[in-house]
Amino acid sequence: MESIGVIAVVGVCRPERQGYARRLAASTGRPLLPASRVAGSPDPAHEAVILASWKDPATGAVLEVPDEVPVTELIGAFADQEARARLLGLVCVADAAHLLDDLLRDDHVALRDAESGVAARLEASAQLAVTQLEYASTIVLVNWAALPPEELAVAMALVNHLSPRARLRLHREGTSHLEFDEPYSVEQDRAGWICLLNGDFDPHMTDRRVSAVRYEQIRPLHPGRLQHLLDERIEPGEFGLVVRSAGFCRLATRPGVVGQWEHVGRVISLSPIAADAALADDDELLAVGQDLAFIGIDLDHTRLASALDEAALSDDEIAAGPSSWAGYADPFPAWTTATDRHE
Repeated sequence: MESIGVIAVVGVCRPERQGYARRLAASTGRPLLPASRVAGSPDPAHEAVILASWKDPATGAVLEVPDEVPVTELIGAFADQEARARLLGLVCVADAAHLLDDLLRDDHVALRDAESGVAARLEASAQLAVTQLEYASTIVLVNWAALPPEELAVAMALVNHLSPRARLRLHREGTSHLEFDEPYSVEQDRAGWICLLNGDFDPHMTDRRVSAVRYEQIRPLHPGRLQHLLDERIEPGEFGLVVRSAGFCRLATRPGVVGQWEHVGRVISLSPIAADAALADDDELLAVGQDLAFIGIDLDHTRLASALDEAALSDDEIAAGPSSWAGYADPFPAWTTATDRHE
């Protein structure tokens, strides 16, 4: 059965996203599925796949994605083996004039449970915004003309560091020609932080103020010192503006569990992703200690790394062992692993 190609349009600025989606549909001859068609569904991503599946394979469709749909869920829904529709491209419409404002927001959006349709969890608006950029195949910057050249250069370099594999376009009248590679699959390594940890980070747009650095440390982190570092030093900008950091971490008070470090702007979350005890004999550890990527503006790499080293356990603390670590004050929310949920 012939598949139906879908171009999805995302973006936190609703009027700009809507306008671009309409123009893209008109210029490519594809029918438009507006965000309003799927926004009321308990599972908007799955609903989008169903609606797109009824379109003509000869034309495909343009899908405007609602604000509250995480792009990872959208990609997963279209990559489902049983789905007839396929995601050809993900176009992120970003407002150049408010780019940093969108990435530094500290509010949250309620995401609904796919089965019940009621609010099940909160997601940071900044997290939704940054992942739209990171997983985009094309990023279209709008409202850029009024920016001074040096500010535009920083914005373009930052976007390219966050999403080095995306095609970057400055929006002008109409819509520029879009190129697509293979349809999206479940496995995605587009994000800049993933490229950095994989040793495959090569942004083609640079600016002296924008940089990225990988931090590795085998020792676990002291949770109290880590919180102080995040709240009192990194967030106030002591080492420059850390726009995005992500990767894998280990807290001394939670031995045997690898945590996912997700930080954008003023919002950070640490969540469990793998327990050492649950690994099969031939499985590899995600991380022995810390493996983190930092992307930002005016970053002082040396001082940032030194501060992170100070948050790791000292020689004496390492020698004291896990029984001593268990007594450390731990200000971060409790973790629930898959093993815990099934006990």
